[in-house]
Amino acid sequence: MHEIVIARVAERQWHAVEDDRVVGRGDTSHRPDGRIFLSIDAWHDAVFDRLADAMLADLPRPLYTVVDEPDVDLTSCWQRAGFTTRRREWEYVLPTDPRVTGLGSVLSPEGVTTVPVGAAREDPLREVYDAIRAEVDATVGWESMPVEVPVRPDGTPLPLDPSKYAVAVQADRYVGLVRVTGRVALQPRIGLLAVRSDQRRRGIARSLLAHVLGALHHSGVETASAEVNESNEAAMALFEGIGARRVNSNLELVLR
Repeated sequence: MHEIVIARVAERQWHAVEDDRVVGRGDTSHRPDGRIFLSIDAWHDAVFDRLADAMLADLPRPLYTVVDEPDVDLTSCWQRAGFTTRRREWEYVLPTDPRVTGLGSVLSPEGVTTVPVGAAREDPLREVYDAIRAEVDATVGWESMPVEVPVRPDGTPLPLDPSKYAVAVQADRYVGLVRVTGRVALQPRIGLLAVRSDQRRRGIARSLLAHVLGALHHSGVETASAEVNESNEAAMALFEGIGARRVNSNLELVLR
């Protein structure tokens, strides 16, 4: 093996070069919550280790990465660099057919109506999103949620895209939301399902899910996907109660 040279080629990118060939790449991404996530693609474990050493020497801690739990080799590489498991996310496949989910007879709670995907107004959508985010931040922390909203370079949030949200409304106030992302015609993803704290345990989340999955089924989509933190027992019970299947798991690792 020729000498491996590690170089930082951009603010967020490192290359490992051997005999004038790039044999490994390391990248960082900054999440809206300020956390730094790392990724490394290398031909050999030795190259991975060299890239990891160089990146860790340049970057402030804590640092994070996400791996598929079944990829034990990649997980082992990050563990050699000092990363430990912070949390696990289960990936689910959800049926959309109401005859399978049992959601066909689910109605919105009294006084609550559902605004379909694409019809929400941006200002009240931002209001309920920010309110829910503040409530989550005050408890388990927003970083526990499997959802990201794009931000501008200065860190301020971009406008929310109503084309991705359905909302629950009570007395002209948005009280819950569900976010649908991905390639909707092929494999849509339920990226966020949340209700204001003072409106929980009324069946609003279940009715939002019934509405979105029913609409997808009507358009010919047979399944959707979702990711759930394993500590979110309520969400897991909701999804598994409608016939969702666990198909994979991701680990979020951290170096403090």
